[in-house]
Amino acid sequence: MLVKAAEHLDVCAPFFDQLRRVEKRLLMLDYDGTLAPFTPDRSRAFPYREIPETVSKIMGCNTRVVLISGRAATELLFLSGIHPHPEIWGSHGAERLYPDGSYEIESPPPRQRAGLQAANRALCSAGLAARMESKPGAIAIHWRGLAAEEQITIEGKVRKLCGPLAAEYGLQLLPFDGGLELRAASKNKGDAVSTILAEVGAGAAAAYLGDDQTDENAFRAIKGHGLAVLVRPEPRPTMADVWLRPPDELGYFLREWLAACGAGI
Repeated sequence: MLVKAAEHLDVCAPFFDQLRRVEKRLLMLDYDGTLAPFTPDRSRAFPYREIPETVSKIMGCNTRVVLISGRAATELLFLSGIHPHPEIWGSHGAERLYPDGSYEIESPPPRQRAGLQAANRALCSAGLAARMESKPGAIAIHWRGLAAEEQITIEGKVRKLCGPLAAEYGLQLLPFDGGLELRAASKNKGDAVSTILAEVGAGAAAAYLGDDQTDENAFRAIKGHGLAVLVRPEPRPTMADVWLRPPDELGYFLREWLAACGAGI
């Protein structure tokens, strides 16, 4: 059952007690909609005030911090403001950028790459190039900030163009908060979470914070291994354990994490 941590401290209190006792701590964070508010200009999606400093402090108190985002990994180097940058999994887990700068990428198979190339051509021909974001293994079409009627028009075009291509080439056409994404049916955020949990091993106190439908795979993956936290202004049906409103309750959670680690705020 989903509850709100700020009103039901008994839900988070045992988790923070665990944080105080363990030697291994893992904090996994989505970016857009979680650490940063949504904005029509994606290039200016900066985090909530004080978030970069707080996350940086958490990294310094024996916590492995990982950003897991639908964005290309390198975008978060410039947007997040977290220094030094943590480990980043981009493109829903298809990319992995380590703190030392080393980089790994999983490319989709040839058939799916061909489908994405065909979709790119079709979307550009339909006049949607300005709304497109191309990244490894996916094309996202954004309509955040547009009038409702225009959003409906764009969504209809994208579904008409990309629906048949998804079926033909084995791709997925999935909604996110503010658009649709045509994606290779390979990695998702849950795969990233499962890999990281396996690397950390048993006995770690772990949490994943995310906001939209793409984070549900991560919430499923962390079940039984840690705390799943939904971060968004309004609740929605979810597999998360806790709901936090940003930025105040998000800040509360991160400060409690620091306190549990014995670090100054």
